[in-house]
Parts: sequence; structure tokens; C-alpha cells
Amino acid sequence: MNFNYHNDEALESIARKVISKYDPALLHKPSQIPIEDIMEKAYGLTLEFQYIRKNGSILGETIFEDAQIPIYEHGNDKGYKLIYVKAGTVIIDASLLRERSSGRLRFTCAHELAHWVIDRNYFIQIGETANFSSPATDAEFADDFLGYDILCQKIGPHKPMHTNAVRSSDTNDAIERQANRMASRILMPKCTLKQAFYDARKYTANIVTHLATFYGVSKQAMQIQLEEAGLLA
Repeated sequence: MNFNYHNDEALESIARKVISKYDPALLHKPSQIPIEDIMEKAYGLTLEFQYIRKNGSILGETIFEDAQIPIYEHGNDKGYKLIYVKAGTVIIDASLLRERSSGRLRFTCAHELAHWVIDRNYFIQIGETANFSSPATDAEFADDFLGYDILCQKIGPHKPMHTNAVRSSDTNDAIERQANRMASRILMPKCTLKQAFYDARKYTANIVTHLATFYGVSKQAMQIQLEEAGLLA
């Protein structure tokens, strides 16, 4: 089954609808998008913070149907355990709680919300969760999932642990890139970004850093969004 591809114009339109569902005023004045509130209050999603993988290779996971999923028991030698989660739960890796200022937490939340909004039917039909991964070496990845695979074997054929556990290496790159593109448009809507850019240009030369802090995103994400909006040469 193929996922629905959206061009940049369509993603911008969808992102605006996502924001408007929570508060249309956010599209008229530059402000930091309250992504966690949008997820919980506008879309009824439940945010949970767990250590998803031992090596931190998975930053977020969205559950589309009731399931048992493996999480890593951080701080002890027990390895992985199963927890039951309901559909509409978004698991964010707990390590990101230490990095709120970096923008990774907010971007991960927006990425998972993008999956919920535009990819939900696709993932339900193929029976998988949506994972947002961070770079990891092959050795780290293999070592991490040794314990995960052992857990799968212990469960046995009569105790399904998941709709289907998708590993980051198996995730369709095109789907992940699209979720990233939409996440950027949710956190940095062009309709307010342009106003914020021209206002900031009046009193600061370091526009990228200033706007990244203002919108609560990384400098890299802001740089890319400004370039795509045609605001940086």
C-alpha cells in the first residue's frame, strides 16, 4: 500500500488547519506554537515519556491501535518490558526531557502529530506504529535490538505484543521526510515566519539564532525553513 504524498503547498495548508483547530490567532501573529497542547487538547492524543530504546535510536512512537509495546527500563538491568497503550498515545523518548531548549523535543512531537494527521490510515492498514529515529551506528542498532528480539521470543505466538513493531531501519524514508516537512510547517508557519523575519531584521543581525529561540526550534530547522521560504539568500 502506498502512502499519500502531499506537495509543499498541500502540507502548508494542512499545517494551518492543524494550528487553526487549536487557535486560529496563532496564524496571525508570530508566536511559539504550543505543540504539546495542540496534540492533547485539539487532537485528544496522550503524551507519555518513556525510554523507547536503550541506545536512543527512536525518539518518538505513535500508536494507532491499542497495543502492547516494548520500552526500555532505564536505570536497571532488566532490559525491555511490555506496556499496554491505547490508540492515540504518543510515546516520546524520556531523554528529550533533558533537552527542551534544543528544539528536538518540540520537533519530535510535531513529527509524530504529522504522522497522526496525514499517515494514520496508512499505518493502520499496514499494522505498524510510526517511529521517529535518530542516527545510530549499525553496531549500536544491532546490540540494542538483541534484547528487543529476545523479548519478542519470550512473548510467544499466543501473546501478540504489537500490531507490528517497525524498526527505524525499515521505516519508509519518504514517509519520514514528509512528516519532517509538515512538522516544520506546524512549528514555523510561513504566514507568521515572514513577519517575524522582517521584524527581527530591524534589530538583530543573527536572525537565524533569534528566530530559532523565538519559535523553540533548532537553528538548523530554522535555517532550512527560512531558505525554503525564500527569506535567506
